[in-house]
Amino acid sequence: MVLTYFRRAYSSFAAHVFDIPPRLMVLLFLMILAVLPVTGLSSYYLRILISANILAIFAASWDLLVGRTGQISLGHSLFFGIGGYTTALLFKYFGLPIWITIPIAMLVGALISLLIGFPCLRVKGPYLALVTMAFPLILYNLVRWSPLIPIFGGEFGIRDLPAFFPELVVREQRIAIYYLTLLLLFASSVIIYKIANSKTGIVFVSILDDEVASKACGINVTRYKLTSLVISGLFASLAGCLQVHVLGVSNPPMFLLTMSFIPVILTFLGGIGTIYGPIVGAYIYLVLDKYVLTDLLQNSLESFGVVLPSEFDYAKLLIFALIVLILVIKWPRGIARFTTDKLENLEEARDLDERGPRIWKRYKKKEKN
Repeated sequence: MVLTYFRRAYSSFAAHVFDIPPRLMVLLFLMILAVLPVTGLSSYYLRILISANILAIFAASWDLLVGRTGQISLGHSLFFGIGGYTTALLFKYFGLPIWITIPIAMLVGALISLLIGFPCLRVKGPYLALVTMAFPLILYNLVRWSPLIPIFGGEFGIRDLPAFFPELVVREQRIAIYYLTLLLLFASSVIIYKIANSKTGIVFVSILDDEVASKACGINVTRYKLTSLVISGLFASLAGCLQVHVLGVSNPPMFLLTMSFIPVILTFLGGIGTIYGPIVGAYIYLVLDKYVLTDLLQNSLESFGVVLPSEFDYAKLLIFALIVLILVIKWPRGIARFTTDKLENLEEARDLDERGPRIWKRYKKKEKN
């Protein structure tokens, strides 16, 4: 009985993961991420990886909206900030624990996305991008408005927010937060990927390809656009919640346009319309920004006696922009998509009779239908 179960599990794994190089690459990538904390990685680099996990959720939510339905949004920081401020306000005024405030904040983010969806989806193309850009600017100035400073904290925001796993020491707490954000990233990406490849996801792509033809086929285009916006806002709010509890503060910069541009950069860096591309882009972005240009470059120059001035931060931003520009020009479809395309060329389908009787029966059943 046990041997039969393991044989079936192996056949399923071989058919659905091992024989498909892109999926095998994802599995190996997850295994590497899972063992990184036990390799003695410092708390500083763990914090970088935690930020990468959070930004990956944020970028994947943007990719579902833009990469699948073509609704250009440059105001995604709205949902990021709403998630962060909602969980902060629920703790500050009602004393609710983290595990209750986060689901509520996600629902609030989804509700706000539904409300703003009706006016936003009346326009298209660059006009839609401008309309979505206006909302985070309004919220940014609203939370800094003097009559509302006692509520939102003004420039300093809401501070002293509870951290995840406060009973642990700093090192163990950082490892626990890393695994928590990695687990949420995995769950979020699987859900978004399943939605993107479901029947609903096929309708999303049809709207992306030709909205008029979709309407002619009887598809309620507005409803599906709202659905993609609500799902996107839900997971963007989750990223905002995680961010404020990792940093311990919810402040107005969460609504800045620079936060809206981050998922755009990550998505185009990894590969738009893939869901997994923005996740890869998040790690590339953090490695370039925090490790290559901050630690590696500065330490290398200091070893030769060169001390960089404080103005180097602006030069670092320019260097980073040039690197991203070169990568996007070199791989216009994204680094992750380029890699998976190359791996798919190496794919050799295993004979069905080698995949086990269970796979064979499933194939015969589909063939009859």
